[in-house]
Amino acid sequence: MGQRGARSDREGRPEVSQPSLLEVEWQGDRRFQAGREGRPGALFDGDGAAGPSPPEGLLGALASCVSVDVVDILAKRRTPVESFRVHVTGERVDTIPRRFSHITLEFTISGTGIERVHAERAIELAVTKYCSVRDSLSPDIPVVWKLTLAGESAA
Repeated sequence: MGQRGARSDREGRPEVSQPSLLEVEWQGDRRFQAGREGRPGALFDGDGAAGPSPPEGLLGALASCVSVDVVDILAKRRTPVESFRVHVTGERVDTIPRRFSHITLEFTISGTGIERVHAERAIELAVTKYCSVRDSLSPDIPVVWKLTLAGESAA
């Protein structure tokens, strides 16, 4: 019998939970360097001048997380991506804390042999099933998406 709440990876193997270890160091003003020891890091700027602000970083993490899965799924279909871009729009409430109330991911993808139905399915799976960043957001924050494939939007 499995554990309550246990998850499995895409091949059905149980996932082993490993804590994430990240260090954040103040760089002066409202700037912070975040990363793991011995690996490249990311600069976050509370003013958004020298790097993304923390909320922008969250949007970037969401888009990157979903994108990794979409690219992987399409590659497994033997239709590798040739170009890939995501434009992310995060709407925030006016009250404090200024949390996100709605997020839109606009994908622009091209690659030989990629069919719209398969690209849409890859995105849907990435957003609703595989992306741990999305799963970590409050479920009341809608994350919607649009796709432009090989220069054509859906009808």
